[in-house]
Amino acid sequence: MTSELQDRRRRLAEELRLKKLDGFIVSAGPNVRYLAGFTGSNAALLLMAGGEAVLFTDPRYQFQAARETGCKVRVARGPLLPRLMALARRKSLRRLGFEKGRLTYEEYELLSEGLWLGASLKPVAGLVETQRMVKSAREIALIRRSAVTLCATFERVIGRASPGIREKDLAAEFDYQMRRLGADQPAFETIVTSGERTALPHARPTANRLAANQLVLVDMGASQDGYASDMTRMAFLGSPSRRLKQLYAAVLEAQLAALDAVRPGISAGAVDRAARNALRARKLDRAFLHSTGHGLGLEVHEPPRLGKREKTRLAAGMVITIEPGAYLEGFGGVRIEDTVVVTPGGCDILTSTPKELLLL
Repeated sequence: MTSELQDRRRRLAEELRLKKLDGFIVSAGPNVRYLAGFTGSNAALLLMAGGEAVLFTDPRYQFQAARETGCKVRVARGPLLPRLMALARRKSLRRLGFEKGRLTYEEYELLSEGLWLGASLKPVAGLVETQRMVKSAREIALIRRSAVTLCATFERVIGRASPGIREKDLAAEFDYQMRRLGADQPAFETIVTSGERTALPHARPTANRLAANQLVLVDMGASQDGYASDMTRMAFLGSPSRRLKQLYAAVLEAQLAALDAVRPGISAGAVDRAARNALRARKLDRAFLHSTGHGLGLEVHEPPRLGKREKTRLAAGMVITIEPGAYLEGFGGVRIEDTVVVTPGGCDILTSTPKELLLL
């Protein structure tokens, strides 16, 4: 792992050289972890300068940081940014980059107050995130392991979905069993919705009780060893109507079309169009309310985004979700989602749970 971290920092240092940046401040926790190996929940900044990386943290993490990272570690009491800027000044860094979308305005003010004569701040967007898009073999193995845990959790719990159980109680059972099976935590708040509320793509579980002849949507993710997986499956409590069967078949067709489109070199937008065109053939394209998918890894949502106008070209080693859906107000919605890794010949589906509508 040490050599992998060093290689990541070397590649970032080359990007900084090309952008003519003397230094770069990494403030996003996932990016700090990616470059330094530090797994602390907060209180960490990384200064990259001249091929050297210095991790700043507070006394709560000094022993952990020393064990986890091969970088130099500076332990500071109080705000970390002023300490980081003091070091940048001693190094005479002039063009200092920072993560444009990862700082609060208050933090930006602290950076600005620490500037010295001749120094300037340069906002940079997505520098580390772009590097993170293509996963190493080790990262893919960790995501695969997370997906195995996720699928095992679903299979253990879904049978408890029965008339009378509350949405929030079923979601809590998924979270509990996920941890028992090895996950560190859910990758996001587990979604369990039923009936007409399945037409709300990101509805939160409520105290509503499942009822007979209702559709149930479960969208869940596991975070294990820092890496996320994501999956959505559908169940029905009873015998589904012809209309629901047709809706489900249309979304499944769209998902399979998008999966078939995934390969190195194709644009993210083209994968989205494959799903959207399949739904358009069933006159359901207007019921598709979100993008076809997103990247995931250290975060459950990271580049690339698989949306209509996205031009990013997929590459082997990217891990993405494929999750088209169709949502009909007053009736319900269907979404089918898998976590997949882009391979030289197409893609490998990491979430192995069967995709047929589960009848309970």
